[in-house]
Amino acid sequence: MSEYLVVTGMSGAGRSTAGATLEDLGWFVIDNMPSSLIPRVAELAEGSGSEMGRVAFVVGRGGGELPDDVLPAIEALRSQQGRVRVLFLDAPDEVLLRRFEGTRRRHPLDAQGVEASIADERRLLGGLRDRADLVVDTGELNVNQLRARLIEVFGDHATGGTMRTSVVSFGFKHGIPLDVDLVFDCRFLPNPYWDEPLRGLSGLDAPVRDYVLGYAETTDFLDRLEDLLVNLLPAYQREGKSYLTVAMGCTGGRHRSVVLAEELKRRLADRGEATSVFHRDVER
Repeated sequence: MSEYLVVTGMSGAGRSTAGATLEDLGWFVIDNMPSSLIPRVAELAEGSGSEMGRVAFVVGRGGGELPDDVLPAIEALRSQQGRVRVLFLDAPDEVLLRRFEGTRRRHPLDAQGVEASIADERRLLGGLRDRADLVVDTGELNVNQLRARLIEVFGDHATGGTMRTSVVSFGFKHGIPLDVDLVFDCRFLPNPYWDEPLRGLSGLDAPVRDYVLGYAETTDFLDRLEDLLVNLLPAYQREGKSYLTVAMGCTGGRHRSVVLAEELKRRLADRGEATSVFHRDVER
């Protein structure tokens, strides 16, 4: 049985990048096809001799596709097939406005200016966003970071029917990610930034990792967080959630949060949980 992904979201939020990334990952990507044809294509994908194991539909990229068209197609696909997920790409209005002004592209809705078009599109897509399995906020991501985020979630290692947990590290001074389910503040831990030899390193380097994990409060925090998530994950999965994103934040997103995200990912993976890690601000 094939696996299906519907990619949608705000114009300017990265659907083109998502489509190209999925194609590079081996997905059969169909870009800007009318949503009414999605169930028909799925029938062909399930037909004898078909080699389309993973199919991604990128919808609404040229404008004109309304939720009233897309949602029935998604429900029809889900009634026919087992593994169907919806990815919604989003970004703050000011970021979308800046992107359109920077490229001088016309917004697909073409209302009274780009700002009004963005507001209209956000209102129209509100119901679709609410029903998405995964919302990715691309406001703080460049193209390479968005590719990395999607590879973590939809790469070859991400197949299977279990819920996936993504652990994201970030810096509070760069803003809290908008697309996460649980946020934990790591700023109570001793900061390697104030240790001169460690300042230029990141949480991916062994000296910083040893520094952060060398404190008893770090181990105690991770033990309690692991116990909490081990109890929460089955409950989320019973409710039909496909993705859970846990964010670990420190001041700049380079040291403590990176160490804790990596360690939490390792602990959950050791327990058999499908887990990936993404460091949003480690290069800042």
